[in-house]
Amino acid sequence: MADPVQGSFPLVPTSCVRRPRGRSPHDLFGRRRQVGALARTVATYSIAACDLEARQWGVATQSKFLSVGSVVPWAEPEVGAIATQAYANPRYGPQGLDLLRQGLSAEEVVERLTSEDEGRNHRQLGIVDGQGRAASYTGAECMEWAGGRTGARYSAQGNILVSAETVDAIAETFEQSSGPLAERLLDCLDAAQGAGGDRRGQQSAALLIVERDGGYAGLSDVVVELRVEDHERPLEELRRLYGLHKAIFGKTPERFWVEVDEELAAELRGRLASLGYEGELGDAFFRWAGNENLEERVDGVERVDPVVLEELRRMT
Repeated sequence: MADPVQGSFPLVPTSCVRRPRGRSPHDLFGRRRQVGALARTVATYSIAACDLEARQWGVATQSKFLSVGSVVPWAEPEVGAIATQAYANPRYGPQGLDLLRQGLSAEEVVERLTSEDEGRNHRQLGIVDGQGRAASYTGAECMEWAGGRTGARYSAQGNILVSAETVDAIAETFEQSSGPLAERLLDCLDAAQGAGGDRRGQQSAALLIVERDGGYAGLSDVVVELRVEDHERPLEELRRLYGLHKAIFGKTPERFWVEVDEELAAELRGRLASLGYEGELGDAFFRWAGNENLEERVDGVERVDPVVLEELRRMT
């Protein structure tokens, strides 16, 4: 069993629904809050989605809230992805994944979680299950604009937004896109922000992608887990971090690797020596790559990943 990574009001399966303003009488864990207690609203937009061909599930989110990635996104490979927000109940994450693991559909999990939560009027939730079925829930007292939209293999939702156009932009971008799931979700966030986004502004963003044994060294299910905790332009920073992640942990198809002939071998030796890595080429090359966190892109010195070669040339 893989580890999760991190009754009801009507679901919102196909269209955005306007909700009135409101303030939760409960804290993050469903307990009655004290009068005057500080509200902790995860006002945000998000998408929970999957790529069944690639066997990946993920969540992307942005908010005017510190460290949105510590609350909203949850996913487990072959099980599903969950986004919990508004006056968020973080327990929806692990509890929802457990219910999905038991075989409940996305819609059934939303029903179960919200029916048992006294604070459901103030919750927002999006789920995609292991079969790509989606459900979105927006409590009746979430702050406007709030609503959700679902389609094949995705659930998009948001609250305290400029307008419904933000959620529409997420949905339409996902429906029209192709390629790696991580990049599709980043595009969805950019489209949402371009359509207005969180009406309070920006602060943090996060991207989580899982796949069975698809993470580091094939020993982790976490393919991508990136967070921007506090930034004036969190989506730009998230893109920058993803670029670094892709350079370090990405995989160039072997057909594009460069054969190391005598001329290139001499170049590699010279460049490595200039950086202080001398001795047998294979050993020197691997030591340098490891120091630059590129060891996952190295497999001997008969051929070289062009990303690694470019980085060595850039450094010298």
